[in-house]
Amino acid sequence: MLEEVIAMETAVRNVFRPELVEPASPATVTSVRTLNVTATYELSEAGRKALLLAGGDGRAVQRVELEVATNRLHLVTVNGHGVARLKLQPRFEFNREQRIIQIDAPPVFDAPPSIEDLLRLAARNHELERAFHAERTLERTKRADVNGARKSEYALAFLRDQLQRAAVWPAPDATRCYINTPVGQMRFDVNVDDGPARDVVREALRRFRADVKAAEERRARTTAEHERRHAERKAAVDNWVAEHGSPDQKARHAAGLLPVREVVETITDRAFERLAGHSVYRSDGYDHLQRHAREWSGNPDLIIPRREFLDFGGLAHSATAAQWTRVQEFQAAVAGADVRLHRREYIWKRHSELPMLRHFTILVTKREGPFVLRREYLMPGEEEPSAVR
Repeated sequence: MLEEVIAMETAVRNVFRPELVEPASPATVTSVRTLNVTATYELSEAGRKALLLAGGDGRAVQRVELEVATNRLHLVTVNGHGVARLKLQPRFEFNREQRIIQIDAPPVFDAPPSIEDLLRLAARNHELERAFHAERTLERTKRADVNGARKSEYALAFLRDQLQRAAVWPAPDATRCYINTPVGQMRFDVNVDDGPARDVVREALRRFRADVKAAEERRARTTAEHERRHAERKAAVDNWVAEHGSPDQKARHAAGLLPVREVVETITDRAFERLAGHSVYRSDGYDHLQRHAREWSGNPDLIIPRREFLDFGGLAHSATAAQWTRVQEFQAAVAGADVRLHRREYIWKRHSELPMLRHFTILVTKREGPFVLRREYLMPGEEEPSAVR
């Protein structure tokens, strides 16, 4: 029995809550507590005139002190410095479309308002503010629903299409990624999104890492291929110098001072030996255009700035019978070579009225071991370029 009593007392002490005990007041307080509040508003010119007539200061910005009862404290705001202000700014009003808008300026009166006018305006402002924020909350909710549906649509499209990739900057990580969509770059976050949008982050990171690995493998293969070709060219140069090099070339090669270009030029001379009687193009288009401009303008001192000279070249799309015959002759002279008719145009970029010069050449290319031999020859019978209007 004693144990049951002790247990009951313990249970009672566990749920005990102390109550605030106020000392008995000798008399009941019937006065209403109030708070001193500052109300700020503006007066129009008519209001300023009326205030001056009433003996006021006539200033545009007016600040008045008033007392607000505790049952109206929802009409009051207190800043961090402890200053209480009547909620008149920002104010909320209906626009022409009957939508509530927010205006940062204080209210403007055409006559000095009474205390009750200010309190009524603050009450109306309070109600409109609540409605304003309710509308914005509803709009944000609708917008979030639309954005969520759109985000899920883009997420499913990304997951279905294995060719899509996340933006590489910022790079995807385990928590977020950015996807380029028709409406702009969109963020996907595992801490915010759910469903397909959440799965996008993991899949984007997997694809990103796979692409990085594939790029590293490609670079490794490219490097290995470059090293292999370099070794082949080096071996070919060593063999050529040993078999065909002059004593001077052998000495420079042994010292590591023999340019590879010199060896390639010598190999090209021997491979194109049957074309030795034809003139080689020397990239002298600037000199041709300089002479042409002086003759055309009649000014022997005319100088074309180098930066305004353009040498535009490419394969020719048509050929005369004589040009085609020359191409066939070059092809027969060098077995296994690729022979193309080439066209060059020399242009003065600043003065388009100057007729450009056109120069036809023959481009001969042939592979010799690891080297690609290339030489451009002037068209026999057309060594000088012709003006084209």
